[in-house]
Parts: sequence; C-alpha cells; structure tokens
Amino acid sequence: MRTIYFDLDGTLTNPKPGITRSIQYALERLGQAVPGEDELTWCIGPPLHASLKKLLGSDELADRALTLYRERFADIGLFENETYHGIQETLSALAASHPRMFVATSKAAVYAERIIDHFGLRPYFEQVFGAELDGTRTDKTELLRHALETAKVDATQAIMIGDRSYDIVGARSNGMTAIGVLYGYGSEEELKGAGAHHICATHPNLLDHCLSLSA
Repeated sequence: MRTIYFDLDGTLTNPKPGITRSIQYALERLGQAVPGEDELTWCIGPPLHASLKKLLGSDELADRALTLYRERFADIGLFENETYHGIQETLSALAASHPRMFVATSKAAVYAERIIDHFGLRPYFEQVFGAELDGTRTDKTELLRHALETAKVDATQAIMIGDRSYDIVGARSNGMTAIGVLYGYGSEEELKGAGAHHICATHPNLLDHCLSLSA
C-alpha cells in the first residue's frame, strides 16, 4: 500500500463554520428558513448541490442557492476553516514511507487547491483532485476512478481515507482499501455500514494503521 488518497473536509480540515455559514447566507438571501450551524453539519461531506436540494426541495432552488453559497464561500467561507490537530505530523510521517499522496474531494477543485495552499499542506501532496464547478466528478466513485487513472495508480495498492460513507463507497467501488476516520463528521455506524475496511478514531491510530499496511 504505497499510495494514499485523502478526503479534505472532515479529514484534513474542519470546515464547519465556512460551509454552514455560507449555506445560511444562501438560504437567507432566498428568503428561506435558516437552520442553526449545528443543524447543517450533515451537509459537510456529500455533494453540496444534493444537500441544498434536500433543504429546498427542487433543482431550481438548489441551483440558485449554490450560486449564492459560492458568492460568500469564495472570499470568506473558504478560510473559516482549520486543520485538525496532529494532521501535519501525520502527513509528515506518512510521506516518509508513502511517496505518493493525493487529495480527493467532492469540493470544487478550485477551492480545494486554495485551502491546501492556505494551510501549507501542498508539500505533502502530488496532486489535488476535486470536482468541477459544473458538478462534474462530485460523485466520489467517479472522482476516485478519475484520480486513479490520471495518476496511473493500481487501485489494489491504494488507500482512501475519509470521514463519510461517500468516501468508503467510492473507495470500495474502485477496489481500494477504505479507511474511515471518526474525528470528522461521519459516525462509526455510517462508516461500518458503508463497508470501511478499518476505522480510526485518532491521528496516531490512523498513522499506525497506514504504516502497518505498508510494512
């Protein structure tokens, strides 16, 4: 297991304030009811348009909300974010034994690239794979297939690390080893139900497991 793909939101960084406040902004601008930040954490991880459609009930409203969301997120919400404690140390240790590491996120690549640079994580990753603004590759199975093909990585020798069921399903659908983390926004029940090969509660646990796979 020499190649690792990391999810971004809920795995490398905690994006809750930026995502939930930008959703609130969009809902308010549309004259809709505005849930509290904690009531919107379920939106962190899944493709955003699908979450907005669940909130608003139609593709048309979801399209308008997504435009408004990006209006705030691109300049403000993007940086209402923080890396998880210990992630820098974990990445540094893994980089010594895993020469190829990538980011694979359903977030638009244009935003993911800026976040990775903002937090100084660029040196650890060969490439950042994300969705297009038109919605292409928001599905994690499609995204990971593209990421594996582009990087010419053997899926059976690759690990996907993420905090939501979408990461696990995407990995297993592509023949990758799927590791779920519990410090993000998915529950143990969700990750096990999606078929995670292993679940890690902390960064030290994650590091130990990844190193054991490559031993």
